[in-house]
This record gives sequence, structure tokens and C-alpha cells, in this order.
Amino acid sequence: MPSASVVLPHDGLLAAEPLRRFLAAHVVPGLERRDAASGTHLRAVPHSGTATVVEVGVGDDGAVGARALAGPDGPDGWVAPVRRWLGLDADVVAAEAALSGDPVIGPMVAARPGLRVPGTVDGAETAVMAVVGQQVSLAAACTFAGRLVEAYGEPVEHGGRAGHGLRLFPAPEVLAAAGPAQIRAATGLTGARSATVAALAGVLALGLDLSPGQDESARAAVRARLLAVPGIGPWTADYVALRALGEPDAFLPGDLVAKRALGVRTTREAEAASQGWRPWRAHALLHLWTTAVFA
Repeated sequence: MPSASVVLPHDGLLAAEPLRRFLAAHVVPGLERRDAASGTHLRAVPHSGTATVVEVGVGDDGAVGARALAGPDGPDGWVAPVRRWLGLDADVVAAEAALSGDPVIGPMVAARPGLRVPGTVDGAETAVMAVVGQQVSLAAACTFAGRLVEAYGEPVEHGGRAGHGLRLFPAPEVLAAAGPAQIRAATGLTGARSATVAALAGVLALGLDLSPGQDESARAAVRARLLAVPGIGPWTADYVALRALGEPDAFLPGDLVAKRALGVRTTREAEAASQGWRPWRAHALLHLWTTAVFA
């Protein structure tokens, strides 16, 4: 039986519509499902060697409710990853206080108070998704990722029954074993991108830690290891720092949308423009992206 809904508290305001749009835009077929009528989002949340199918809803007032539809009893395991995914533990109050006086980001903060930096329920998933999404639209990235899920994702089952027809994102070990040729055949990704997915999966399978809360030295080591993978550049490494590692100062100076929003043409100019937003550049970046979407 589905569990009762759990209210997930958060400090400060929560900008509901940007978060709902973010979740809707990132739906991966087979991994997630969006109910357009209710606005709820359904996905399997891996935790502690198992998985729970969780339904999440964000109210207009910023209240967040979640309930387990299939999985182990009790919310102890799945609540923490869901909170990370939705950015509920970020210090939005401090970020907004620091950025509200900035001539570029300040008006954006005033327009959308409570904007969250979405994280992830699984760092390996986000890293692979970042590679899949290189040089293609977000919609195309979700389509390619859906093919990965269909080909290699494990069906979610509890008590011998299917977990609402959803699958888990493929484990790194599975993708590494599949290899570039099989990944390309299953997804339609280019040969180079398929090779990067397989190579990254191999690194992840060896135990690269993409969990949040690491210190600066550990995050730097993660970045260096990612950049050593053929086909992974600064944009992808920075995206992993933003979403998986939860680095508050993560920024993507090479991002085209960010550069357009800033009115600059080069990565160096974007990097220079971001210096005044330290140590909250991740929050500033989400405002740049969100303003572009809502324009």
C-alpha cells in the first residue's frame, strides 16, 4: 500500500514553478514519469542497496510533499536523496542575502525568491547524463538516456510486482561491461560519445565518489579524475560539481546560455563576470538559466 505523504520542510522560500519546470524538462523515459494533470513527478530513488518509487509534488506555495508508492517500509532511506534532488537543504537565505545587491543577479533574486539548485538522487546517473547531453538539446539528451535505461536499466520490483513500470538508471558496472559499440547500437549516440560513456562508467565502477558534502580538496580530485576521461571537458566536470557534488560555488563559464544571459562571448569573460558572486555562483547560475527559460 502507498505510504502517507511526507511533508519535506525547507528553510526560506521555495520558487515552485521553476522547480516544477526543471523536473518536467529533465524527465527520462522509463526512469521517471510526469503527471501533467497533477504536476506530480514519479521516479525510483536508489538508496542503501535498494530502491523506492517516490511521488513528489511541489505546491504553488512552495510546500513539498512526497510519498513512497513501492519499496521498503518507512521514509528513512529515500527522504535524504529526494531532499538532495530538490535542493531543499541548500542555504538559500544566505545565498540570496549575498547576491541581492548584485546589479546582474539581484533583480533575478527579487523576481524569483527561493530558487533552488536541483541536485541528484544518484551522482553516477547525473555524470553519465551530463556526457549524454553534450552538444545536444536537453530533449535529445533525455531521449538518448531513455534508450540507455530501456537497454540496461534494471526493472524496479518489490514483492514480485513491478514498481510502476519504472527502471533504475543503469549501474556503472553494467555500462562499462557493455562497451562503446553496444551502447552506440542501443542508443544512437555517436561513437565518440558512446566511448566516453563507457570510459566514465569504468571510472565510476572503480569507486569514484560523487557524493555531496566533500571538502575542497576532494572535489578538486574528483574534477581532475573526470577531466582525465577522454571526451570529458570543463563543462561536464563543472556540471557534475553543480548537481552531484552540491558545490555552492560551482559555475559553468563555458555554458552558452550563461554567456548569452551575461551578454559576453567568451568563457574567460563569463568567468570574470562571476567572481563577484563567490561563494554562491551555483545559485547565480541557476538564476541565469531560469531567467533565460522564463524570458
